[in-house]
Amino acid sequence: MRKSLIAGVILCLLFSVQLHAQCPTENTAFKAGERLTYDLYFNWKFIWVKCGAAHYNMHSANYKGQNALRNDLLFTSNKRCDAVFTMRDTLISYMTPQLVPLYFRKGSLEGKHYTVDEVWYTYPKGKSHVKQHYLNRHGEWSEHHHESDDCNYDMLSILALARTFSPKDYKPGHRIHFPMATGKKVEEQTLVYRGKKDWKANDRKTYHCLIFSLLDYEEKSKDKELLRFYVTDDTRHMPVRIDFYLKFGTAKAYLAKSN
Repeated sequence: MRKSLIAGVILCLLFSVQLHAQCPTENTAFKAGERLTYDLYFNWKFIWVKCGAAHYNMHSANYKGQNALRNDLLFTSNKRCDAVFTMRDTLISYMTPQLVPLYFRKGSLEGKHYTVDEVWYTYPKGKSHVKQHYLNRHGEWSEHHHESDDCNYDMLSILALARTFSPKDYKPGHRIHFPMATGKKVEEQTLVYRGKKDWKANDRKTYHCLIFSLLDYEEKSKDKELLRFYVTDDTRHMPVRIDFYLKFGTAKAYLAKSN
């Protein structure tokens, strides 16, 4: 299964401990009003070319009458990158102030193909119910359901939750497992902690970072690295660099602006 670039971006930011049944979480990492901007680069025939930008925003919101947080993540390729690979991806996620997932949508135009993932969450009788819709590249909709005693998360809500945890007890080689819902399935994912390193971002600031790798879901036994990413070693756990190892080349996202 080919991993999409945008899915990789979100997955690469996850670094929490294993998730348990208790969904509500105290948020100590971020607040409404956060805005992060990234410069995207692609390696084309040994030359690094700036190919677009990514924007991540956190807002106060209302979801079906209750107070909520809304995550938005937008990826856009520029004209130079469009000549090789067009990307217009928009992700939206609603959560309670305690980071309990409520709704998720990802609309993805990658190359010539457009797909949509939608996820609705409900919690009857102490269980987590996930209703999923998926629009494939042929314009065909499918519907799926998932139920478990544990919490389920999507690309954005798991990112928000993960940023509240501290990996201070991790040692290089430590493996982290977590569940993630898309419009058609719930998968267990694996991250590997690589250690710490200082790195200078495109905002000209140097950050002390934690480094993680995301392994390809279908090739865990081979330890095939799909992503390598850097997050700040502080309570905010802000992502500042992401390296992508793709079938058609290598891409990088560098933090350019934050508030």
